[in-house]
Amino acid sequence: MDHDRVPDDAAVIERSRHEPEAFAELFHRHFDEIHRYVARRLGPDAADDVAADTFLAAFRRRERFDPARGAVRPWLYGIATNLVGTHRRAERRHLRALARTPADRAAPGPEDRVAAQVSAAGVGGELAAALRRLSPGDRDVLLLVALGDLSYDEVAAALDLKNGTVASRLNRARRKLRAALGGTDPMMITEESHA
Repeated sequence: MDHDRVPDDAAVIERSRHEPEAFAELFHRHFDEIHRYVARRLGPDAADDVAADTFLAAFRRRERFDPARGAVRPWLYGIATNLVGTHRRAERRHLRALARTPADRAAPGPEDRVAAQVSAAGVGGELAAALRRLSPGDRDVLLLVALGDLSYDEVAAALDLKNGTVASRLNRARRKLRAALGGTDPMMITEESHA
């Protein structure tokens, strides 16, 4: 994904205000990335609907998009994250089920993909339980960084937060996960790479 297309994305939204069919260009540019993020959060069954709903909501809100507040990509992730929030009960059920499943017998699922992205080998069930115990806000920040590969600035724009809030939530989430995993740092990211 070429994230240098930000000015083009904003121009497409502007154009789509008068030519609604132009919005399809944003859909084609970003759908796969948003779909992957949602699939990792909710599983493949919900991903098609939630990703599609993300673009439907973005299309309906395109008149209110303000490029001065941020780029299109984090705006789309923010919409997707809000929609994921409506599916949190299902996400928590998935995480609870994985936490009860021994790591060596775990069936592949969305939590396994989360674990593969953000954990050291062999802590999948423990990681899922620790993720479930995070506050929704901390979990959203952590997973936008880990699964969406968003920078602090992009997470701040996606969730309408200040950069300091993003940094503090990510730090708190990492600290809680590290403690839950007996000192193992499950994150493969450093704060410096996203500051």
